[in-house]
This record gives sequence, structure tokens and C-alpha cells, in this order.
Amino acid sequence: MPDSASRPPISHRMRTQARRLRRDLTPAEAALWRVLRDRRLSSTKWRRQAPIGIYIVDFVCFEHRVVVECDGSQHADSASDAVRDAWLVSQGFRVARFWNNQVLNERDAVLESLLALCGLPV
Repeated sequence: MPDSASRPPISHRMRTQARRLRRDLTPAEAALWRVLRDRRLSSTKWRRQAPIGIYIVDFVCFEHRVVVECDGSQHADSASDAVRDAWLVSQGFRVARFWNNQVLNERDAVLESLLALCGLPV
């Protein structure tokens, strides 16, 4: 992972948008964040609503290069999500998308998937 000095600067607009998204989490994002924050999931460090390139991702673990998106029905068959995911993959990230109802109702399965993506024991 390159140090912050080699990353392009984040625009004021992007920083403001990320702060707003952190403040206004969806119920599924809030539920997942309660488990990911403070290195609660197998000591992995996660950031929420983090800018990466021109995108703001719901959650990212830079150490393991994993991005997590919590999606509602507006993301079904989204062409823009496919473009975004392809760009993130081209940058060396693995992208996991979970429906909001999966995060809220199948938490253990979601967490097992995240651990597996990070290459950690389940």
C-alpha cells in the first residue's frame, strides 16, 4: 500500500460527501459497522465511507485490499456498479457486495465471507 504522500489529494467535495455518508449510515451499514469497527473482526482494521479514486466505498480494509458494499434494491443489475467494481478490481481490491437484508438477517454468513476474502480463518 503506498503511503499517503503518494496518493492523489481528495477533493473538498469528495471529503464532504464521505463525511455526510459516515454521519447518515443506512441501518445495514450501521449494523455491519458495529461489528467491523475498533478491529472487532479478527483484529482487521476497517474504514467506512472511504474515498478510493473517484469513488466512496462503504467499507474498506486496506491491509487485505477488500471493499464491502451494502446494497439496496436500487443496485440490482446496476451497470455503474459493474464499472465501479471493475475499476476497484483493477486497483487490486476484492469487492464483496451484500444485500441489506443479508447484512441484517444473515450476519454470521456475511462475516464468514469477509474473513475468507481477507484470507483469515473462519
